[in-house]
Amino acid sequence: MPFYIGQRLCYDGALCTVRYIGRVEPTTGEWLGVEWDDPTRGRHSGHHKEKQYFTAAATTGVSNSPTAGSFVRPSRPAKPAQSFISAVLDKYTSEVDPETQAIRAAKQIRIGTKMAEEVGFDKIRRQLAKVDQLKIVIVDSYRVAFAVAEGEKSVKEMVPSIQELDVSRNMLESVGVVVDICKDLAHLKSLRMGGNRFRDAMADPGLRNAGSAFAHVKELALNESMMSWEEITCITAHFPELTNLNCSTNQLSILPYLPLGSLVDTLTSLQLELNQFTAISDLSAVTELKVLRNLHLKGNYISTVTKPNAPVPLFSESLYYLDVSYNNISSWDFVDSLLESFPGLMSLRIAHNPVYDTTTMGDNPAKAQQNRIVSEESHMITIGRLPQIKILNFVSITADDRANAELFYLSRIARELAAVGKEEEETALKHHPRYQMLCEIYGAPEVTRQNKVNPDFLEARLIKVTFYLVQHNEQSQNPQDVGEEYVRLVPKSFDIYAVKGFLGRHFGIAPMQLRLIWETGEWDPVAALDEADETAVLDGDYSSDEEEAEAEREREGALRSEEPSKQHGESKKKMEKDSEASKMRRWIKRQVELNDSTRQLGFCVDGMEARIRVEMK
Repeated sequence: MPFYIGQRLCYDGALCTVRYIGRVEPTTGEWLGVEWDDPTRGRHSGHHKEKQYFTAAATTGVSNSPTAGSFVRPSRPAKPAQSFISAVLDKYTSEVDPETQAIRAAKQIRIGTKMAEEVGFDKIRRQLAKVDQLKIVIVDSYRVAFAVAEGEKSVKEMVPSIQELDVSRNMLESVGVVVDICKDLAHLKSLRMGGNRFRDAMADPGLRNAGSAFAHVKELALNESMMSWEEITCITAHFPELTNLNCSTNQLSILPYLPLGSLVDTLTSLQLELNQFTAISDLSAVTELKVLRNLHLKGNYISTVTKPNAPVPLFSESLYYLDVSYNNISSWDFVDSLLESFPGLMSLRIAHNPVYDTTTMGDNPAKAQQNRIVSEESHMITIGRLPQIKILNFVSITADDRANAELFYLSRIARELAAVGKEEEETALKHHPRYQMLCEIYGAPEVTRQNKVNPDFLEARLIKVTFYLVQHNEQSQNPQDVGEEYVRLVPKSFDIYAVKGFLGRHFGIAPMQLRLIWETGEWDPVAALDEADETAVLDGDYSSDEEEAEAEREREGALRSEEPSKQHGESKKKMEKDSEASKMRRWIKRQVELNDSTRQLGFCVDGMEARIRVEMK
């Protein structure tokens, strides 16, 4: 058969596109340079012996693959293409073919001396065989290349009832073929045609004659099709009622300003996952979408809201849900900037970013516990920085949650201010735009700065420690003071054993019978758990972060984001009512026990002064 550039072929079940036809030096004869849809099938990027014959642009994830290309001989047998009607009949009406029969025979299950039998599958096959009644048709990866072959009935005669159609990952070369398939499907609502390689979609005469083929389609998937934004908008111009558009995995890096047609008033959900965006401003072209509610940007390279010299993007207040998980966000300034670009944002997914990342290293239980604590802190800081958020990483935020998160965030700001000089305070607060507002709600935190000491002086090597001895009264759980406080300058180089040694002599108690507890003076929030939550935590029944669960929650989160926001006013009133009562609840002083070790005191406590409680074991 004759070959041509852009032709779709299938070898051993793997799809590819012809990108080059000709000789490859120093060999003889003709070769086909092909670009595999699955880049792991190839060997190179279209070159041989330092000479580039074609460019393989297949994608793996969000980056070009250097191994998507191969050279094959034209004589290599390829699987033949088939019509859409043939694919439907092959899937829904044909008996089990020899290959499938062999697979089923290999998977037969024997129970004792009896062979397990399939029950009810014949009935299902008979129902599916009524193709004229099928409402959902999925013929992905069925080598579909055209609508109807000679001698076959038309699409309208065979499958007139289709409402959802999937022709992804086939041998389609023209959008016009999809038009031929869909033009007689009056009830079509959902169309998935990603994973194909359409040639010159903008000049496709079949698309120009689309007419009413896509008049009532609500959902369209063009993912993994290697299409430019210009081609995508050219195609979507023929979908007047489109509400959901999937353009993931297309190597898009910036969206140019182009007429969006009816999408401006109809599109509510846009998926741009696994592309190559580096900033939210790369998507400024879609800020014109007036009713957009869900924006999915998972798995890009996004690290900032606005690039240098680029205007701040302003999305419609209708945008409710944003997913920027699995990106390169490493600064809290990004989170603060979301308020300006997404004024209507209520639900956010930002997990699995450097600023939020808590990936466990190995199987170290201590590391796992530390990472869990960091994750909880990141969660609370995000809530504290975004006052309007109702759902964060699929977790609903109650009024008490917000009050505790904001108090925690305020305490972290105070710690940061204590670490810098008074003259640097203004600079530090530029990274906390909500500080003044939080101070008005909860009061300004106490900022205690330590006086700087010359490290060469003896004073820098000493810690002023106030010790006091307590014991627990049998009739009360509250500690009772015994004797006077003992204040002493202790060298930082003293280890815990040495400290216990002089304390034992001072108090007249065996040193190893003493416990030392450093009272940090800081307060930490304690999460409020109801009885069911406490049981779950004690039993270790935590919600895992597995991808299966995340995918399900992601869908649920998107669905929840479609709910009207009319309850926002009531929730805000309840939050204001409850926040005052929550200010002083569920906070506890942080205390650290100094365990017996050779570790130096200077590495166990912070600052130049400390207060240590001495207890008897």
